[in-house]
Amino acid sequence: MDWQEVAGNWVIIPRHPIAIVHFLGGAFVATAPQLTYRWLLEQLAHQGYAIIATPFVNTLDHGAIARSVLNSFETALDRLQATAAMRRRYLPIYGLGHSMGCKLHLLINSLFEVERAGNILISYNNYPASQAIPFIQQFNINPAFNVEFTPGPIETNTLIAESYPIRRNLLVKFTNDTIDQTTNLFEILQYRYTNMVSLQILPGSHVTPLGQDIAWATGREFTAFDALGQWVKQEFLYREQLQLKKEILRWLNPALPG
Repeated sequence: MDWQEVAGNWVIIPRHPIAIVHFLGGAFVATAPQLTYRWLLEQLAHQGYAIIATPFVNTLDHGAIARSVLNSFETALDRLQATAAMRRRYLPIYGLGHSMGCKLHLLINSLFEVERAGNILISYNNYPASQAIPFIQQFNINPAFNVEFTPGPIETNTLIAESYPIRRNLLVKFTNDTIDQTTNLFEILQYRYTNMVSLQILPGSHVTPLGQDIAWATGREFTAFDALGQWVKQEFLYREQLQLKKEILRWLNPALPG
């Protein structure tokens, strides 16, 4: 399977897709999700999930970004549904977000009428601009001049608590993530949809979803040394990413063997 560009989105379509995953990445790595999140997204595609990853450039107006990425996604989806791989088939749509991408999915579902079978929200981040953007304090010399995201953190939480309609959600928090706010989000969603929100705490850090594949060049014959290399990759280089992949796939399809 190869990546293709469709209406500004980066897309992988398996031969027989079983569902669609709309992916949105973190604030400063979202411009090329087919590169920065390649390993994770391709792993999901290999399990039959069509991936539509929408790039975006971060600005202070997060509501406008949410509208823009939704328009881009729906344009790509319309074009893909005219292809042989997806024509005349109903496929459930799941949102998958990392860091700021979580906030955008939450805004998309709270502000606009969209259909989602569920959302997967990894390392949710909803900090004010003064904490989220390095050196933003230098723009706040005049107390009357305040630089902040729209909607801001409090407004975003209120919007989610009052208007977020997606009942089934998987929240992922990593043990070594100092900028994660998943616990706060879990409390909001748990109050709104009791027993429909799952929280998984996994080993890793805020950048765990960005893990990349490292090619292991084998010789003409697969040797014990090659087997050792593969074991090292799985046990040490990819342990956290493999656990994340496992939890996402198990939540997407609970019928799969553990």
